[in-house]
Amino acid sequence: MPLLEAEQESGVGRWHAIRLTTLSFYEYLQIKKVQLPTLPAVSSLTELFDRSPGELLHIQETAKPYAGHFHEYLVRGGFPQAAQVESITQAQRLLREDIIDKVLKRDMTALFGVRRILDLEQTFLYLCMHDGGLLDMPALCSNLEVKRPTAQHFIELLEATHLIYRLQPFGYGKEVLRGRYKIYLADAAIAPAVLLKGKAVLEDPVALGVATETAVFKHLFARYYSRQVRFTYWRGKRDHEVDLVAQLGEELIPFEVKYRAERAGARRLKGLFELCKDKRIGRGYVVTKSLDDFGPLSSSETPATKIMRIPAPLLCYWMGESETQTT
Repeated sequence: MPLLEAEQESGVGRWHAIRLTTLSFYEYLQIKKVQLPTLPAVSSLTELFDRSPGELLHIQETAKPYAGHFHEYLVRGGFPQAAQVESITQAQRLLREDIIDKVLKRDMTALFGVRRILDLEQTFLYLCMHDGGLLDMPALCSNLEVKRPTAQHFIELLEATHLIYRLQPFGYGKEVLRGRYKIYLADAAIAPAVLLKGKAVLEDPVALGVATETAVFKHLFARYYSRQVRFTYWRGKRDHEVDLVAQLGEELIPFEVKYRAERAGARRLKGLFELCKDKRIGRGYVVTKSLDDFGPLSSSETPATKIMRIPAPLLCYWMGESETQTT
């Protein structure tokens, strides 16, 4: 998209930019032509609160074959060519070559005139190692031995080429200015491919959780994008956090990713409850790992807030299933 925008000198009033993310989990299954049991359609996440326990159990049973494909999707990513290559190793090699050799070394040199390609590459590798985390600029500058303005410029270039997303902390004024950005890569498979991790990410609970959070954000961003929703993350006074907060006008919708073997119980969601209580939020979502960790969650701390636990494969599938879908 930046290449097209750079050539639009005489096209005023005739251009309409459409931002595309990488393939959703739903699209990934379609392009691979995987035959799976049909999941019930969900036009809105809100309607899950009206489903009966029996209906949720039926969805849970139907979705079992999807879990393995979701993990492979996290490793291969939402890139059409990588999705169709038989070998995951080859798929990751293609992805690494496309990003490092073509985007960073060729396109960014031609488009932005970048000359310090090695420093830019090292900056991107640093972000791959900290995907889904808070950006620590002093640490980045120290590790890579670059000055802050240079590092800041590189990060802005990476965002302009849509390789990363930057999320500000939730708040206004000084709260935002003093806060650190949260960084997400454009696709969950980028970091494992660039860092040559292969399928090892699936055996590392922390790395798998990060990859899932990145995939969840990408799916939510793609679904909300046309509605010009503002995404932030939230941190409370006692260092309680909420991974993602979508702001639609006056409505706040929090999403907390808990991709772990343990069930997402109330004691592990203190940040979510604190935010919902403080901002009087009507509904929130917890993205879980196990398919049986699915259904409403009640808490005496936030009786006015409806909380729904949704397994990550289901959330990503439904978010990508239909362009007419709303959350």
